[in-house]
Amino acid sequence: MKGLFADTPNPGYRLVLALVVGAALMLLDQRSDHVQPVRFAIGYITAPIHYLAHMPSAIGEWASSQAVSRADLQADKQHLERQILVLQQRVQRLAVLEAENVRLRELLNSSAELDARVLAAEIIGIEPDPSRQEFVINKGTHAGVYRGQAVLDAGGLLGQVVDAGPFTARVLLITDASHALSVQVNRNGVRAILAGTGQPDRVRLLFVPDTADIIEGDLLVSTGLDQRFPRGYPVAEVVRLDHDPGAPFAIVEARPTASIDRASHVLLVERPVRRQQEGAEQ
Repeated sequence: MKGLFADTPNPGYRLVLALVVGAALMLLDQRSDHVQPVRFAIGYITAPIHYLAHMPSAIGEWASSQAVSRADLQADKQHLERQILVLQQRVQRLAVLEAENVRLRELLNSSAELDARVLAAEIIGIEPDPSRQEFVINKGTHAGVYRGQAVLDAGGLLGQVVDAGPFTARVLLITDASHALSVQVNRNGVRAILAGTGQPDRVRLLFVPDTADIIEGDLLVSTGLDQRFPRGYPVAEVVRLDHDPGAPFAIVEARPTASIDRASHVLLVERPVRRQQEGAEQ
C-alpha cells in the first residue's frame, strides 16, 4: 500500500500551493479584469447549485401558503356573512331614518338605538310541520338569547324567539298563522296589524279601512308598539290591494322583505327597554 502512493505529493504542499494560487487569483482580480471572464464562466456552473440549494426552502414556503384547510375557509366565510348582516342591518335603519326625516318626524330618540346590540346566529333546523312557520338557531340562553327577542336577516324582520334553551332557541316566523305585529306604512305613518298567513311569501294587514292611504309598493316597518319588536325595521312590502265596495275593510296582502325560506344566518336584536331594566336592576 505504501508503494502505491509513493509518488503522491505531500498533502501539506498541495494545501500551500492552493493557498498561493488562491491569493494570486484574488490579487489579480483586484488589480485587473483578466479574471472576470473566468468568474463569469464559473457563474454558469454554480447557478444550478444555488438554485437546487434554494429549492427546498422555496417549496416549503409555497406549500405553507397553499395549505389552507377547509375549516379555515368555512370560518372566514361565516365571519364575513355575520359582518354583512350587521352592516345591512344598519343600512335598513338608515333608510327608515331618511324617510322619517323627509316627513319631519323623529323616529328615534338617540343614535344609540341605531346601533342596537345584536347577536349573530345560524339556522340549524326547520320545523317539519307545514302548518308551523318556525326554525331553530344555534344560540341559546348561554349566549344571551331570551324569549320574545326579535330576529331579522339582511332584508328585514323574520320573527321572534318563542322558546330558548341553553344552547339553541326556536324562532316563530312572522308568516306563521298565529303571529301578528304592529306595523306602519313608511311613506305616511299609517298604522295597522300585520298577521301571518301560513305561507312563506305572504302576510296580510288586518282591519284596514277601505279609505286608508295604502298603495302597492308601500314599505311596512315595525312600530315597536307591541313591545316585542324594535321600532323602524322593514317587515313587508304591499303587493296586493283590493277594495270591495260592500265591505268595511280592504284586502291588503304583502310580501316579507326578509328571506323567509332562504336565510341561513340571522341577527337577534336586544330591546332597548330590556337593557334599561337590566341597568336598573344592577
